Amino acid sequence: MGQGLTLSLFVVYLHNVRGFSTDFATLLLSAAALVGICSSPLWGSLTDRFGPIRVIMIAVVADAASLILWAHSHSETEATIAALLLALFGGAGWGPSSTLLSRIVPSEHRQRAFGFNFMLVNLGIGFGGLVSASIVDLHHPESFVVLYTFNAGIAMLGGFIVLTLKRYGGPIKEHREDERLREEGWREVLRDRRLRRYVLASVVLMIGGYGSQEAGFSLFVVNNLKLPVHVIGIIFFFNTSTIVCSQLWVLNKIEGRSRTKVMATVALFWLVFWVILDAALALPKVLAIVSLCVAMVIFALGETMLSPVGPALVNEIAPEHLRGRYNAAAGLAWGVSGTLAPAITAFYFNDHLGGWWPLGTGITALVGGALMLSLRKLLTASEDGRQPHVAHDATE
Repeated sequence: MGQGLTLSLFVVYLHNVRGFSTDFATLLLSAAALVGICSSPLWGSLTDRFGPIRVIMIAVVADAASLILWAHSHSETEATIAALLLALFGGAGWGPSSTLLSRIVPSEHRQRAFGFNFMLVNLGIGFGGLVSASIVDLHHPESFVVLYTFNAGIAMLGGFIVLTLKRYGGPIKEHREDERLREEGWREVLRDRRLRRYVLASVVLMIGGYGSQEAGFSLFVVNNLKLPVHVIGIIFFFNTSTIVCSQLWVLNKIEGRSRTKVMATVALFWLVFWVILDAALALPKVLAIVSLCVAMVIFALGETMLSPVGPALVNEIAPEHLRGRYNAAAGLAWGVSGTLAPAITAFYFNDHLGGWWPLGTGITALVGGALMLSLRKLLTASEDGRQPHVAHDATE
């Protein structure tokens, strides 16, 4: 719900509410993503050493404090500090959360578990987007202060709920006592060709999807399509409601299918999304809004396919004592794409090529899909999801 309250409002808040330049807003978004990249290995190591629960709780408390600072940022210095703190702690919970979920759910059910979890997350995001649409007003900056402060409270509430899973989220005693396992770390993680190829493919795919959507969608809607800001929340409601309504159906459809092929299909769905977004420039406002809602439905269907298979694949190839690092490495795709996508978006808009931005982004998504297909030859049938999981002997 907290994510839904402020999703895609980063650039609009800095540029349209606080009056900072578009260059500053997009560059700060890139810098924040860079901080997330640099801190990701640290969170992965801490997760393996101390367990996911402690890492999540540190991130939750610090994230709430950072949101309060962000809400009251009136200078570029204040906004920069707040944004970098949000980047440092805001994304720290995703990797540990995946590690926690993989501990609770056995391997053969993880793909469904990650998909179901994604559905519940988006149920919260959808509700948050509706609340956001009813609160924010570009002519009343204090409405954004209320929004971000409320978000901080929601973050703390989520942290209290996570504490109820404390018995599942501590360090694993056997791993800490095994000298050989204690000595293994990022060197072993980076040697895994499967993980390296997955991260590269994910980076390109995310630039053609989430990264560019977060960096430029709201800016494109407000400044290029000339639509009111509250429409953004309504459009994202179609996104999240589609995920909630279709996720279980999609889980059944992709069960037993090649995970790499499923992720390549996501690229095709996202290409269609960007083509519709570009076509909306030629439509009247009402039809443009309708087309964007349809486009968001298509984008969401791609998300319902990507969300279960990506984390399931990573946790399938990850050894238990390095699981936190594997999830952190996979999470780098979000950070790297979040760094590159705003810079690419700024290039399009600053050079008056905003009309070409959607098509260029769609082609990038296709390249990411092709890289995902190339990963298949490095995976076993079980890792690729084409046959039921076979439990490995504990001594392997």
